[in-house]
Amino acid sequence: MHEGHRQRMIARLEEHEDSLLDHELLEILLFNAIPRKNTNELAHALLGKFGSLSALARANVEAIASVDGIGLNTAAYLRCVFLALERVRPDPVEGFPSAKNYAEFSKLLSARLRGLQEERIELFATDKDGNILGVESYTSREQQHARIEPRILSKFFAAHDPKALVIAHNHLCGSANPSHADDLFTRRMQAVCAFHGIPLYDHIIVSPTETFSYHACARFDYIASIPLDPLLWDKQ
Repeated sequence: MHEGHRQRMIARLEEHEDSLLDHELLEILLFNAIPRKNTNELAHALLGKFGSLSALARANVEAIASVDGIGLNTAAYLRCVFLALERVRPDPVEGFPSAKNYAEFSKLLSARLRGLQEERIELFATDKDGNILGVESYTSREQQHARIEPRILSKFFAAHDPKALVIAHNHLCGSANPSHADDLFTRRMQAVCAFHGIPLYDHIIVSPTETFSYHACARFDYIASIPLDPLLWDKQ
């Protein structure tokens, strides 16, 4: 029964890894540390103690070992796994300057977004130094208005695991100065980022003649004061 359960869990990992729950992932991880014990109960105990995988990943050996049934060796094993994951960072995307180098990064955005016939939003995942780890583009059927839903942003975070986010979009004509709709959109994205614990580093707007940076112009202070009315999303 015990061995059969472990084999079934590993089969689930191989076939349906995206559907595994946090306690199931932790249960499988503990197979190597605890070869002859039901690790399902221990996985639940660990998550019950720390509340989430991310909180467990930040815990030290002593705190992990304080959970009943988790010995010092198992606690050290889990701590090493989480430390190793922290050090495994994706390579930056070649050809992109750092998002923190606004002069060069805005030039790249201008080349990508000027001259389009529809508004486009681009999401840039960055590491702590502003290096680009991944980029995805989104357009809307509304020629004069691009938008992106929070669920899309959540999927982007899951795919790229960024340390910060940069958003860019284009204005088809006129100034790059943000409109009221741009401010509402940025506020909503700021809130979604905060929910995931990922800072929104910048939102850059590109027009036919100029660029505007929320970060460089210190507009995030104003954005943070906009009420988070759920209806605002539908009024962009």
